[in-house]
Amino acid sequence: MTAIITASTASSVASHPGRILHPGRTSAPAQALEPLSFWGGVDLTGAVVDVHHPAHGTGLSGWVVVMPASRGSSSGSSVLVELIRLGTAPAGFVLSEADAIITTACLVAAELYSIDLPVVLVAEAELARIAAADSVEIAADRD
Repeated sequence: MTAIITASTASSVASHPGRILHPGRTSAPAQALEPLSFWGGVDLTGAVVDVHHPAHGTGLSGWVVVMPASRGSSSGSSVLVELIRLGTAPAGFVLSEADAIITTACLVAAELYSIDLPVVLVAEAELARIAAADSVEIAADRD
């Protein structure tokens, strides 16, 4: 299944193809991150609380997170499911590596709460271009 990611800056708009890991649609500002663990790294408000992470103190709620993949414990899925349930999760994810932790959380949230949070996979070279965008729109519809 193919997704379309539209990345916008003040001077340009570019579309990038992606593979759907979890369907959904969103449009939000982009937040480029290094790999992040949701277990102990993010609190229930969606803020990065890992004092060793470069984005410490950054709120992720309502942003499209652009990063290679998550890191850390598989328990991070349960934290992300709670963020989705509470409405404090990122608006979506653009990744360059398939990520079971994030994808599992989105599958569970869709099943339990009928909330579709898009997760798309792009080539590593595309990730850098999308990470530089001011805003990202994801169209990752079910076929």
